Amino acid sequence: MEWFKAFNIYQFGTLSIVLFAVIDIIGSIPLIIELKRKTGEIHPMRATMVSFGIMLVFLFLGESILTLIGISVEAFAVAGALVLFAMALEMVLGVTLFKVEEEVGGKAASVVPLAFPVIAGSGSMTSLLSLRAEYATVNIIAAILVNMVVVYIVLRLTGKMEKWLGKVGIAILRKVFGIILLAMAVKLFSANLPELMSATPK
Repeated sequence: MEWFKAFNIYQFGTLSIVLFAVIDIIGSIPLIIELKRKTGEIHPMRATMVSFGIMLVFLFLGESILTLIGISVEAFAVAGALVLFAMALEMVLGVTLFKVEEEVGGKAASVVPLAFPVIAGSGSMTSLLSLRAEYATVNIIAAILVNMVVVYIVLRLTGKMEKWLGKVGIAILRKVFGIILLAMAVKLFSANLPELMSATPK
């Protein structure tokens, strides 16, 4: 009952918008289509549930887990940035860096790199750590849940979006969003590297 009393519609609305911007599932559509092209299939429910689970675990245990294994939030963010950088190079240059095993195919791709780090990436995780200090936990969970519903709907409609865009449209979006993803990776890397380097023992 205490959780229900702590629910605030205004906090919920604010948090939903913030997480929607951070997750940016709409901007990830070309990447999702690319993963589907490489693996043959994407599992919307698997990707959504894994993303939801990762976010909940990180919301409650994020700092403790990172501290336990001796990894800082900055190191986590830099690692995520490097993965995004590699994915962006694939989209822009048309090269293959990620090899998807044939026996697991879309099942593996639905978890890595789709669920992590595309949906539940370092950006959303570090945001959750910051938001928990200012907002009630029940409002954050509700906002995550709403965003996961949106993620699921987008993943389910990927096939139709692919038909609407056509091969030319997909090729154009793949290059454009590849460059945007590349810029995001560089920004995430440059924002966290100085703090990571300053914290490294000399």
